[in-house]
Amino acid sequence: MTTVRPSAGLLMYRHREAQLQVLLAHPGGPYFAKRDHGAWTLPKGQVETGEEPLAAARREFNEETGFASRPPFLPLGEVRQKSGKRVQAWAFEGEGEPADLLCNEVEIEWPPRSGKLRRFPEVDRVEWFDLQTAKQKIIAAQAPLLERLAATLNARDRP
Repeated sequence: MTTVRPSAGLLMYRHREAQLQVLLAHPGGPYFAKRDHGAWTLPKGQVETGEEPLAAARREFNEETGFASRPPFLPLGEVRQKSGKRVQAWAFEGEGEPADLLCNEVEIEWPPRSGKLRRFPEVDRVEWFDLQTAKQKIIAAQAPLLERLAATLNARDRP
């Protein structure tokens, strides 16, 4: 049995017109090219051996978006995806223009079993969504992170 390495990610949020918005990433490459609802994710990636999860989340966020992250980081806990992958997440308030996306690339065999390697952006686009829309767009297993963000911000803003 292979061990699935844990992942860590950041969920950037902002307030616009009295509405909470989150920045989600659409995976690049041919597997997700025609998928929309249930395909978006928070920018995330594997935690390297000996690396602190929050440090991994910050590194991955920058690699996948080109945007900086800054404290304070609000812990959102962990979710487990269908694949068994565990994702630990934090949220932070920030800004980033989707047109300014600067993402690293990954190399995969495409078409499958062709022996040909092609490079694709790890993330092909990012977009700001209100929470209701984000819940439709995000991978189902990550939806609790959106709810936890809303609950954390509501609790923090109460007198």
